[in-house]
Amino acid sequence: MPSKAKTGKKLVIVESPAKSKTIAKYLGEGFIVEASIGHIRDLPQPSELPADLKKTSVGKFAVDIDNDFKPYYVVSPDKKKKVAELKAQLKDADALYLATDGDREGEAIAWHLLEVLKPKVPVYRMTFGEITKEAIHRAMDNLRDVDQDLVDAQETRRVLDRLYGYEISPVLWRKVARGLSAGRVQSVVTRMVVDRERERMAFKAASYWDLTGQFGAGSGSFKAKLAMVDGAKVASGRDFNDSGELTSRNAVHLNEELATSLAAGLQDADFRVRSVDTKPYTRRPAAPFTTSTLQQEAGRKLRFSSKSTMQVAQRLYENGYITYMRTDSAALSNEAITAARRQASELYGPEYVPASPRLYSGKAANAQEAHEAIRPAGDSFRTPAQVAKALSGDEFRLYELIWKRTVASQMADAKGSTATIRLGAVAEDGRDAEFSASGTVITFPGFLAAYEEGKDESRGDEDSEEARRLPNVAKDDALTASEIAAVGHETSPPPRYTEASLTAELEKKGIGRPSTYASTISTIQDRGYVRKQGSALVPSWIAFSVIRLLEQHFHDYVDYEFTADMEADLDKIANGQAEGPAWLKHFYFGEDSNPGLLSIVNNLGEIDAREINSIPITEGITLRVGKFGPYLESSVPTVDAKTGEVVEAARANVPEDLAPDELTATKAVELMETAAPEERVLGTDPHTGHAVVAKNGRYGAYVTEIIPEMTEEQLANLPVEYYKNGKPKPPKKPVKAKPRTGSLFASMSVDTITLDEALQLMSLPRVLGQDAEGNPITVQNGRFGPYLKKGTDSRSIGSEEEIFTITLEQALEIYSQPKQRGARAAVPPLAEFGPDPVSEKNIVVKEGRFGPYITDGVTNITVPRSTSLEELTREQAVELLAEKRAKGPVKRKTTARKAPARKAAAKK
Repeated sequence: MPSKAKTGKKLVIVESPAKSKTIAKYLGEGFIVEASIGHIRDLPQPSELPADLKKTSVGKFAVDIDNDFKPYYVVSPDKKKKVAELKAQLKDADALYLATDGDREGEAIAWHLLEVLKPKVPVYRMTFGEITKEAIHRAMDNLRDVDQDLVDAQETRRVLDRLYGYEISPVLWRKVARGLSAGRVQSVVTRMVVDRERERMAFKAASYWDLTGQFGAGSGSFKAKLAMVDGAKVASGRDFNDSGELTSRNAVHLNEELATSLAAGLQDADFRVRSVDTKPYTRRPAAPFTTSTLQQEAGRKLRFSSKSTMQVAQRLYENGYITYMRTDSAALSNEAITAARRQASELYGPEYVPASPRLYSGKAANAQEAHEAIRPAGDSFRTPAQVAKALSGDEFRLYELIWKRTVASQMADAKGSTATIRLGAVAEDGRDAEFSASGTVITFPGFLAAYEEGKDESRGDEDSEEARRLPNVAKDDALTASEIAAVGHETSPPPRYTEASLTAELEKKGIGRPSTYASTISTIQDRGYVRKQGSALVPSWIAFSVIRLLEQHFHDYVDYEFTADMEADLDKIANGQAEGPAWLKHFYFGEDSNPGLLSIVNNLGEIDAREINSIPITEGITLRVGKFGPYLESSVPTVDAKTGEVVEAARANVPEDLAPDELTATKAVELMETAAPEERVLGTDPHTGHAVVAKNGRYGAYVTEIIPEMTEEQLANLPVEYYKNGKPKPPKKPVKAKPRTGSLFASMSVDTITLDEALQLMSLPRVLGQDAEGNPITVQNGRFGPYLKKGTDSRSIGSEEEIFTITLEQALEIYSQPKQRGARAAVPPLAEFGPDPVSEKNIVVKEGRFGPYITDGVTNITVPRSTSLEELTREQAVELLAEKRAKGPVKRKTTARKAPARKAAAKK
């Protein structure tokens, strides 16, 4: 068979179309650059497996647990066309270059392409940290094979996540609620947020007092704070624990009375300087960005979510503006160091650049394979001004942040001095009071001329001493005192995590992979475990139930150290120091004294679902997580005042926007006392004999009928079915009849609705009659108000009360008019947030058919379910619009009209 003729073409495969366009510019002729658009194959759902595999060891997870946990991969249905296109391109190529990202995920994509395409031409693995001409040419000079160790590590991780999720999630479905999910990292991150809320719930504030005063010297005045009384340190917030107890033995705890009397006794006291201490101040720049620190800083300074940060960074990387954005390394290449130092010198002066380059190497506990830090791309950096016209608003802001951080990292230290003045006097009652004031003066800004790192919220109660210049005083100088006042304080609970502070804590603990933090934090919000309140992350009550179950029955799998150790083990597999199948066998089947996941799941014993979903709030009141959300229940039996009978325990719904730490004992009692009656019996339907009740549900008040259960006698009289052999079949459980229901009108309430009104509501929809063509016309109530319905044609009517008064003639008159769209009076927006930074059009929130949505008149995005309108901020609205804008317009499927078949030409 003749060998394939050489074509001179080389096929290069990357992940994304944007990346392929940028690379194609630098490779030139002879290279065809195609995008796989992410992974081309993955583990299928077990239900999608071929029938002959479902009953084998592959059937449970799409992983062969009896044969070294070998995954069963399938090409994704939406990627079959792409695979066919790549195979067609490969037929005409003399070589294949796999140029996917250089991390584990990218290595796995390259391996899957190799396995599916089965190339018969030379294959080269090509990696680069930035998409520039220089980087692409360097990559072509350093080609290699696919790294099988990295592939094994990623495959082990994928199988591990399948085992974890598929074994533990069903337990949550049975004991908490359907649709919940457990995840190796997801559940641990949820636990961290829940643990912080538990700390806030257990927190007891402590009250303490101190004094402040304004003091004058010949060269100026300054503010100072009481530091010591009779030689003992004055207690501040950090001297109390979360139980409100003073933990510092040598500190004096001032209450209001002591502080007020001391302030009064110092009004005419003789104040003098007791000491002046001056120390040199030096501050070093922060290291260049890693994935984790970029997410943290973008959250603090730009108010980006972790997800939004990574999406914008991805676009910047793919279009050649920054280096690869998934990295644990803070190191810079020699070319980058030279570029940063040169730019700092040009922009700020040579004195702003230290004599020798700064080298950064510190890595996280779970550091991935080495990449360079995130920095501007190229061997010389483009300033933000040079790229401003080419970037969108969010892209420019993130690029500027990365550029500033990179340049600052190679600049000189900030220099200055910190002065501390101690001053004091003796009060009228003989107590000695010593005040303190500190201030730092920057004499040489160094890197601060370019960039200053942001900070997360902390519990410290000290005033910032930065950039406060104190007057020039000496020991024993006399001072004038004014405005000496007693000031009261309360200790504050641990601050809730923000996305930035949660990311920092995850990295500190070595949990998960920094490159996946954004998707993990997004997932726990999408699942309803966590919601945002401003920038703070607040857990839901269902998250409390999930974590409680996992802590009690799967303790190790939500343990912080255990999870970090798993990451370390996966790193060993990536480094070729361990084998994936052996590690998975130990994890799933266990050995010796270490039970595996399978053993734990099979020996769970009885789990009390009611106990798991119950949280005591105060004596006699328990919060329960129910099918339709959380509610409060009284443990004290309720007695009917008329009959004296004990009825069902009183209940009260918990407002969705109430954070768990805000549900105090006082608030719980208030909710119980103000709760509307949960259920009120209205009477009996004369036609059916069924009781009719009005109830307060989670989604509003409604009426329904109570259909009694079948009696034993009725069950016994049901017809018996028989098998073919004549034996009777076991009796089937009778299908429950669906009760009629009806939502109350806005003008009605559970307290006042009558039986006749309830029967009317349950009779809806009301049939008015038929039109001339025999089409039935009905009237009913809907989410957007009352309306008429004729087939698929719906028409709104004026008020809910008209539902029971409108006639067929009136309905026909409405249908005789052309259907009006948008003819209603303009509805004011639900919220306004000012102009969008990209479109410069006003951002508003409107009520839509599927709920509230954000729009700038050009781009629309639904408000996430996890965010209430009251919590929605301008920053979130801008971010959501930017994310939607980045995805581009939705591609709608269109059905092509089939062309008529051509007749075959007659043979001559």
